[in-house]
Amino acid sequence: MPQLVIDVVSDVVCPWCYVGKRRLEAALTGEALVRWRPFQLDATIPPEGLDRKAYMRAKFGDGPRLAEAHARLKALGEEVGIAFDFAAIQRAPNTLDAHRLIRFATEAGVGDAMTERLFADYFERGRDIGDRAVLEAAARDCGLGDIAARLDSEEGVNEVREEIAAAQQMGVEGVPFFVFAEKYALSGAQPVEVFQQALAQARE
Repeated sequence: MPQLVIDVVSDVVCPWCYVGKRRLEAALTGEALVRWRPFQLDATIPPEGLDRKAYMRAKFGDGPRLAEAHARLKALGEEVGIAFDFAAIQRAPNTLDAHRLIRFATEAGVGDAMTERLFADYFERGRDIGDRAVLEAAARDCGLGDIAARLDSEEGVNEVREEIAAAQQMGVEGVPFFVFAEKYALSGAQPVEVFQQALAQARE
């Protein structure tokens, strides 16, 4: 029986993508190849990033909306083993380099580990995943060695942008977005039972 392939379109600054990752993992039984596909929630953020508090205030206003969303996500995170620490996040990063790093890691067979590391760095440790030093440390810890020269080059830039464009042309407007066996699509961080149903359908 051929291995089930699951393509996950996500951005590493999307908290729902982190929740969706954990829920998918909880639903998975048997062999599956999960391929992480890039998406940028905001490609207009400059390479050096922006102050996150000011960025989120401009996006959500000064009302209780953001605090309520964070409280809800913290509760959902606890259910799937994520310790969201939104107060620790200082920067809103541009995620192009993070997606390039996931691409390098995927080529080395550790794409899932890298994706998990960057989610945890950002949402649980408050690290700036647009910062080269943070990305280089993640690369070393995931077994990629010194990737400074690769990040300094243009390697992977066009490929990541082309993948994002392809997802948008496919109709992906929000993430996470899951495609099972290149046939069945699921949008959003659905409950575990919904993932189980999609997996069963894809394996039929």
